[in-house]
Amino acid sequence: MKKPLVFTGSGVAIITPFNEDLSINYNKLAELIDLQIDGGTDAIVICGTTGESATMTEEEHMNCIEFAVKHVNGRIPIIAGAGSNDTRTAITISQHAEKAGADALLIVTPYYNKATQSGLVKHYKMIAESVKLPIITYNVPSRTGTNIQPETYLELSKIPNIVATKEANGNISDIARTAALCGDDLYIYSGNDDQIVPILSLGGKGVISVLSNVVPRETHNICEYYFNGKVKESAALQLKMMKLIGALFCEVNPIPVKAAMKLLGHEVGTLRPPLFDISEKGLNSLTSAMKELSLI
Repeated sequence: MKKPLVFTGSGVAIITPFNEDLSINYNKLAELIDLQIDGGTDAIVICGTTGESATMTEEEHMNCIEFAVKHVNGRIPIIAGAGSNDTRTAITISQHAEKAGADALLIVTPYYNKATQSGLVKHYKMIAESVKLPIITYNVPSRTGTNIQPETYLELSKIPNIVATKEANGNISDIARTAALCGDDLYIYSGNDDQIVPILSLGGKGVISVLSNVVPRETHNICEYYFNGKVKESAALQLKMMKLIGALFCEVNPIPVKAAMKLLGHEVGTLRPPLFDISEKGLNSLTSAMKELSLI
C-alpha cells in the first residue's frame, strides 16, 4: 500500500544556536528557520543529531520542538527528532511532539545499548503504536553501532505509520536492496549529503541534510533538478558541492557546520561538551571550500 510522503526534496537537519551560557538561543533559531524557508528548504528537522539533541535535557528537547512548530506555523513540514536508546523516552518525546503539532517524527536507532534486528522491529512498533504521526526511521550505524538490514526494513514497512527512512549507512547496495524489497511502503531519504543523487536514482524522495544549513537553495536544487528531469544539472550541482560536503564532515558533525555558520556571519554560539570548537586544520579546510564557492 502506498504511504503518504512527509515531504519531497531537501529537509534541513537544522543546528541549534546557543547563548553564551549554552542555553538555547530561540531568537537566532527563529532567524535560521526563516532563512531556510526563504532558501527553498522543503522541511525542517528539529532536534536531530545536527541540532545537538544528545546534550539537550528532555525539557529542552520538548520546548525546542514546540518553538519550531509555532514559529514555522504550517509554512513547511516540521519533523521532530524524537529518538532515544530508551524506548520509553522515545515514546514520551514522540507523544509530546504530536501534541505540539509536529508533522512527523524522526526516530534514530537505539545507540550504545543497541538492539537485535528483531528488537529494532519491536522498538519501532512500540513507538509507532503510541502515536498517529508518520515516522521516519534514521539509520546511521557510524554513530549508533546499529545497522538496519534490508530485510528488517521490510518488516518495518509493514507498520502503518512508518513511512520512510533517513538512510546514512553509506552502503548503496543495501539501500538498493531496501528499495527493491519495500517499494512504496517505505520511502527513502538520503542521510548523507554526498549521496543525494545516487539515492534519488534509486527512487529516493530527497535528503535530510547538514549541507542545507549553509547552502539551502543549492541543496534544494539538487533535488528539484532531478525531479524535473534535469539529471545532468542535478549531478553537476552535487559534484560542485563535494568539497564543501567533505569539509562539513572533516570533524564530528555538527562541529564544522556550526563553524561554517559563524563564517557566514551567524552568531550561533559554541557547542555543548563533549563537542568543542573546530580545530585550526578543520577551519582551514572549511574556509577554503567556502571561498571556492564564493560563500565568504
